[in-house]
Amino acid sequence: MDKIIIATRRSDLALWQAYFVKDKIENSYPDIEVELNLITSNGDKVLDKPLALIGGKGHFTKELEDEMLAGNAHMAVHSLKDVPTFIPQGLELVAITQRQDQSDVFLSHKYKSLEELPSGAVVGTTSLRRRMQLLKIRPDLKVQDLRGNVNTRLRKLAESQYDAIILAYIGLHRLNLLKDIPFVEKLPLELMIPPMGQAALGIEIVCGNEKIREIAMILNHEPTFIATKVERDFISAIGAGCSAPVACNATLKEETITLQTMIGYPDGSNIIKESLSVNITEHHTLGKKMADFMIGKGALEILKNAPSLAFKDTRPERI
Repeated sequence: MDKIIIATRRSDLALWQAYFVKDKIENSYPDIEVELNLITSNGDKVLDKPLALIGGKGHFTKELEDEMLAGNAHMAVHSLKDVPTFIPQGLELVAITQRQDQSDVFLSHKYKSLEELPSGAVVGTTSLRRRMQLLKIRPDLKVQDLRGNVNTRLRKLAESQYDAIILAYIGLHRLNLLKDIPFVEKLPLELMIPPMGQAALGIEIVCGNEKIREIAMILNHEPTFIATKVERDFISAIGAGCSAPVACNATLKEETITLQTMIGYPDGSNIIKESLSVNITEHHTLGKKMADFMIGKGALEILKNAPSLAFKDTRPERI
């Protein structure tokens, strides 16, 4: 094999991720040429509706998967948090890169911190998970949907369309976009629990090609693979989509793996929060065990009602 084609979205952050993987492969296999196949995903096309109302799962992955299944790419690089737990037949999520800083970050041109926001301040986020946790601690704030790529969101903040916005820290760090924002506050994980897979990259490949698998596996970080598998097992067992108001974070410390989860309404009410720890040898059962517990506490009813409660003033449309 002398050439590998990687499917990737066209956004600046997606391209950073794709070039990161491209460089890793070329450094390990100097005789192999790596080419990028640039795709525009449905999540990048539809910017006038909240993600939770677009419908279906895989807003940012389906078109890349279609290219692989059509024979136009050997692998795809995804932000793991965007990858549904269901992988189409013929494809495999085979490697997960080492997870970096999972924090969400508060950004503002007016106020130094989340605590300093005045009552009624407008905060932008596209995430029902963030909305849920934000309104749990600051029910006096007004949360509005925020769409667009990272640069578009930062422009809207600079134009005072929002008093503050909350984004994932890692993307801003990778693109060196924090330097021009007056007030930046990294939110602790205990205050803002991240989503499944945040700050890790998922490498999806076409099944049946052992050379592609071998190459993809040089990118795999086993501790991150285990932790994110637990998170994905939990999300799969409760049937939550990538945009649902669900937070989950698995961490490893020596021989113990701990899974912390939160589910609730996007207005910060009806919160169910739990933490479970097991020996690392039992990690295969932890996600399902947590899901069973949360379902017993009413998680399925919350997930069923959450989108309509979040966007009761927005008319859902099938796209």
